[in-house]
Amino acid sequence: MSPPDARVPVLLLHGVWTRSVTLLPLAMRLRAQGYRPILFDYASLTGGPAPSVDRLAAKMLALGPGPVHLVGHSLGGLIALETLISYHGLPTGRVVCLGTPLAGSCCARGLAHRHLGTVLGRSARLLKSGLHELPRGREVGVVAGSTSMGLGRFFADFDGLNDGSVAVWETRLPGLADHRVLPVSHSGMVFSRPVADLTGAFLAHGRFPPAR
Repeated sequence: MSPPDARVPVLLLHGVWTRSVTLLPLAMRLRAQGYRPILFDYASLTGGPAPSVDRLAAKMLALGPGPVHLVGHSLGGLIALETLISYHGLPTGRVVCLGTPLAGSCCARGLAHRHLGTVLGRSARLLKSGLHELPRGREVGVVAGSTSMGLGRFFADFDGLNDGSVAVWETRLPGLADHRVLPVSHSGMVFSRPVADLTGAFLAHGRFPPAR
């Protein structure tokens, strides 16, 4: 019988219109840093946030009682934080959001304005409105992108830096433990080594390392 894996589990949540396989490069880099990455697949369009929140809470409890970290790309970050807000008594752990529109997405609102909101499925409301607050007692870090490449540019009137789908200001909420902007696009950040390095460092220390 092989010994149990003592590495800290990290649940990885993909964004809208994608599946967990897109997070394999990030998972491999986190594994090389000593974590135990676990891909969490969910129905980003058809199921709506509520069933995904319930499933994620159950998965965290099954992996406890030790720390369970969460890393979410775009919508995945909202699902992760919504879970921590909705459920008490979950295992401890830190959260890293990658290009997550915490304050709501002007791209999602632009799609709705053009009567195209159905392409976001049942996640449209959460993407449009974002969150009112962060979960209490959790260290949350955000990596935002400043390379404006993506279809979001055609549906959003971005104000300032953006990653092609989400504006940098949309990735901020009061109470964040740390925030960093890198020259990556929204979809490209999950393939970026610097993003993976920042993610692993935050999970370890609750802060991003000083910028070079």
